[in-house]
Amino acid sequence: MKVHNYLLILLLSMGAITGCKFPRTTPPSSESWFVMRVSDGDSLTVRQTDGSELKIRLCGIDAPERSQPLGREATEHLRSLVAQTDNQVQVVALEKDRYGRTVAEVFTVLGNEEKLLNAEQLMSGNAYLYKEFVNNCPNKLPLETAEAIAQEKRLGVWGGNYQKPWDYRRSKRK
Repeated sequence: MKVHNYLLILLLSMGAITGCKFPRTTPPSSESWFVMRVSDGDSLTVRQTDGSELKIRLCGIDAPERSQPLGREATEHLRSLVAQTDNQVQVVALEKDRYGRTVAEVFTVLGNEEKLLNAEQLMSGNAYLYKEFVNNCPNKLPLETAEAIAQEKRLGVWGGNYQKPWDYRRSKRK
């Protein structure tokens, strides 16, 4: 068994002990929002009860663009995750990106089950870990674990030789 498999087993067992899917850090505050629109596999627009809106970029992940292979699947997967809780999400805002979007960790809660949507996108193979920015995420370790699971199972983006979204965007700027 490879060394990274031991780490993966350890992390997964820690999640089972704590009752969470992944061991994770819970930031001190989050706000409840309604998802108005899922733009793609790593971006959505939310509205709070007071009517304020935010464009959200999921922290630490990069999903295929909609025009890329698996881009529509990534968008639909994120859409289905938020639909499970009637489009209600918890947003933990972290910072603004260069486009003015709020970079955040986004959670859904259904009964006693809480999901970190950033990790769910990675674990299903619908996004890549965005190594350049993941250090800004409080739940970096669960995100890394989620991607390792998808890689090991060869899910989604790990099931073929796909162009990374950041390389795709760079090629379009030329």
